[in-house]
Amino acid sequence: MTGSEELADRFEEHRGHLRAVAYRMLGSLTEAEDAVQEAWLRLSRTAPDDIQNLGGWLTTVTGRICLDLLRSRTARREEPMGDAFVPDPVLRPLSHLDPAEEVLQADSVGLALLVVLENLEPAERLAFVLHDMFAVPFDDIAPVVERSPAATRQLASRARRRVRGATPSAEPDLGRQKEVLDAFLAASRGGDFEALLALLHPDVVLRADSGALVRGAAASKVVQGAKTVAEQALMFARHARSARLVLVNGSVGVVHAPEGRVQSVMGVTIADGRITGMYILADPERLERLETPGLTG
Repeated sequence: MTGSEELADRFEEHRGHLRAVAYRMLGSLTEAEDAVQEAWLRLSRTAPDDIQNLGGWLTTVTGRICLDLLRSRTARREEPMGDAFVPDPVLRPLSHLDPAEEVLQADSVGLALLVVLENLEPAERLAFVLHDMFAVPFDDIAPVVERSPAATRQLASRARRRVRGATPSAEPDLGRQKEVLDAFLAASRGGDFEALLALLHPDVVLRADSGALVRGAAASKVVQGAKTVAEQALMFARHARSARLVLVNGSVGVVHAPEGRVQSVMGVTIADGRITGMYILADPERLERLETPGLTG
């Protein structure tokens, strides 16, 4: 085996971890893959003997790449979708409800948390993700954000407060999640407005991200309140007829894929038996790129 082949093998050992870092930083599976590939290119141009801790080096390099990508997003954030942005979901078949399997999924970070991370400043997001989620020391993060370790600690602390204040509590039991979503789909299919209201928290928030090009009733939107969200559910009741339950970022969610083509994905947060948040991705361009293992066959 040549030196380059050995380096490639060592990199592959870290690919899953780096993908998880980049996904949490960017909320985009495509951009996460691009960031990981760029990390490999930078490694291939570096003398490996100069790297004492390959995993740590790759993590911070990937973080730096993601930080640059986040800082270049200003133009996109000026698009009409605004607060309706929903990060790329990670889908898995709902073959069985085994919480132990969920823990093993590298990308199992909830859509609700990713939405909150989207509202952080890029440097705050980097400090929080690398330190709080991946235990990277502040001394290693500081050079990436061009701050002192103490200032970097403050970035993470500020981000942590914002995350705690904005992330909704959620039902951890997958079986109870499934019960609520089964009932929600049944009420939607049956046009039962009162049943829908009973399943929705009074202050439920629905984010529907259809991209910048979709117009009309299906356009991107943010709506709040059980009555308004229930009306939206009835408006798109036809989708419920062909919907199926899947794992969306490690929690029970819904995919609408008539004839094997994904037209929308919905993740939810559930607390005390009621839906508190709904996150719908219906952007045709992004859905085309979505990985759907075992879901559309």
